[in-house]
Order: sequence, then structure tokens, then C-alpha cells
Amino acid sequence: MSTQTWKVLVFSHRPEVREAITGAVGRRPAPDLGHVDYVEVGTVADVLYHLDSGAIDLAILDGEAQPTGGMGLSRQLKNEIANCPPIVIAVRRKDDRWLATWSQADAVIVHPLDPLAAAETVAEVLRSGASVTP
Repeated sequence: MSTQTWKVLVFSHRPEVREAITGAVGRRPAPDLGHVDYVEVGTVADVLYHLDSGAIDLAILDGEAQPTGGMGLSRQLKNEIANCPPIVIAVRRKDDRWLATWSQADAVIVHPLDPLAAAETVAEVLRSGASVTP
């Protein structure tokens, strides 16, 4: 059992979406991982600020965020930030999973969020440090 604390950024312009994501993933997504501390943000500027700090272990981005969606933001982050942390995209439709390939996201979770699937996906990404196939 790990005592490590993970910093997970959750981005959406809608507070209820951020709450749904943090609630589904929980404070401890798997018994072998430490606790998760969330950094909830509602703007792209806040995402960039926190990712540039280097203190974020994983980012979960709302694919439906406005005015900039999480998929486009993921692609930008993966191409512009050296040592970009892993990114999970939350999408509304299973059919949008293919866009994760374009966005260079490390994994995808689908609304309505299943707490078991969301926690398992985040745990896999945290364990691997990246590159879980969407």
C-alpha cells in the first residue's frame, strides 16, 4: 500500500462536471495507490499554469468544455509541454473515443461515469505514468 499523494488536475468550465469526475474517481482509485489530491480548474489559463508548474501527476480534461474542449487542449498540451503528464479525456459519447487518438490522450472515460471504470482507468494511468490505450 502506497503512501504517495497524487496531484490530479480536473478541468471543465462546469463545476458539476468536475464534481462528477472527482466523485467517480474518488480519493483513492485503487488500494495499491496513495491518495489523490484534486486541483479543480475552470479555464485553460489555469490548466496551463498548473501543468507548467510540473506539480501535476495526471490531468483529466472535459472533452465538452467550452470554449476550448479537452480534446483540442490535450493535443496542444502533448505537443507543447515537455514531460507533459498523462491525460485522461472525459467524453459524452462512446463514439467519441476515437478522437482520443487524435488528441494524444492516454485514456478515456465516458459519461455517465461508472465509478469502477473511472477509478480503474485513472489507476492504470497513474501506475504506468502514461500510455494506456484509449
